[in-house]
Amino acid sequence: MAITITAFQTSPDGGRGLARDMRVRWALEEVGQPYAVRLVSFRAMKEPAHLALHPFGQIPTYEDDDLALFETGSIVLHIAEQHAGLLPGDANARARAITWMFVAVSTIEPPILELANAKLLEGDKPWTRERLPVVEARVRDGLKQLAVRLGSADWLDGAFSAGDLMMVHVLQRLKPSGILDEFQNLAAYVARGEARPAYIRAFAAQRAVLTAASAG
Repeated sequence: MAITITAFQTSPDGGRGLARDMRVRWALEEVGQPYAVRLVSFRAMKEPAHLALHPFGQIPTYEDDDLALFETGSIVLHIAEQHAGLLPGDANARARAITWMFVAVSTIEPPILELANAKLLEGDKPWTRERLPVVEARVRDGLKQLAVRLGSADWLDGAFSAGDLMMVHVLQRLKPSGILDEFQNLAAYVARGEARPAYIRAFAAQRAVLTAASAG
């Protein structure tokens, strides 16, 4: 049985590669594993069949034989542990790579999502104008520390790992805001991730869904 993941039938990001199935697609491309994609409508995401896979009614999910997973951090870690290419062989370096996965989703991503929500979902609220600078400051605080840690290196800890994959995808969400460009080494870091052949293949596959939906 082939690995099957779920993705938006109609992506809300307009084909920019921000939907979280991108992380799973990219990981599978990095380790050379074929996979099938089952597209799910917003309505179907809240129906029992999908809720049995993802109790919070989101995407992506991952199925492989009798294993079903949700949450991208868990899925990418599983892929990285099952197949060579995303985690170092050395035990300490492996632990550090996994740590960076947690940093991406637990430390760096939350204020970025808060900023996105403040702009997209709360932009018409009377208090948004005063709140935005506070949220942006939280984002910048995390990026300052991350930029120092990365320095002039290509990747966060030696060779490219699952930690970099997660971090690059988290940082991509900042590109429209212009904040990422304030940190030249982080902007270059994201660009390196986007230039990887596995990323390019994953992006093309995700983009093809939008193209097909538009044509239909």
